[in-house]
Amino acid sequence: MVAKRVLIFAGGTIDPDIIKEIRKDDMIIGADRGALFLVQHGIRPDLAVGDFDSVTPEELKLIQANSREMIACDAVNKDLTDTELAFDLAIERHASEVVMTGVVGTRLDHTLSNIQMMLRGMQHQITSAIWDAHNYVTLTGTSCIVEERGFKYVSLLPLTTEVTGIHLEGFIYPLDNATLKMGQSLGVSNRLKGDKGTVRIESGLLLIIQSKD
Repeated sequence: MVAKRVLIFAGGTIDPDIIKEIRKDDMIIGADRGALFLVQHGIRPDLAVGDFDSVTPEELKLIQANSREMIACDAVNKDLTDTELAFDLAIERHASEVVMTGVVGTRLDHTLSNIQMMLRGMQHQITSAIWDAHNYVTLTGTSCIVEERGFKYVSLLPLTTEVTGIHLEGFIYPLDNATLKMGQSLGVSNRLKGDKGTVRIESGLLLIIQSKD
């Protein structure tokens, strides 16, 4: 199956409104408990993957009965998180874009791992994002358009030691050939002037975090 966009629903907190964003030609992957969320909301995952250690035997049967394909792995003898397993499958199935939800939660280690996973997407020429009720996160090494999406703030954080040649257009606080270094808060809590803005950089990797509060 060749997918234009892959949506990964992981086992963290998921905003049910995300379901409204599903397109007809999207490929839907449920990672562990994320697959249960989909089934419980009337969505048939194209693929359910994980060790399923966070669901009951009855819930697992429900996932099996309502998923088009299922790949289960051992909860002990595995080296990857369920979300990374899902991301790898998205790469294998020729995704051009991957959007992850349910990947930000109380486990900071998992959250940071999922943010860094977007770098793997970039290495495979895949646009990737993290989307939940409070944040929309993307990563760029060149340029991108930032759409308002109902998020009030836009923060720019380096994912490399420094990011140089930063140009912002369409923002309340513009930047022209600026440099951001790790540990600096200069890029936090900017705002768009209108519906969209442009971010361009010359070197480094830049996280773009849109947030509501």
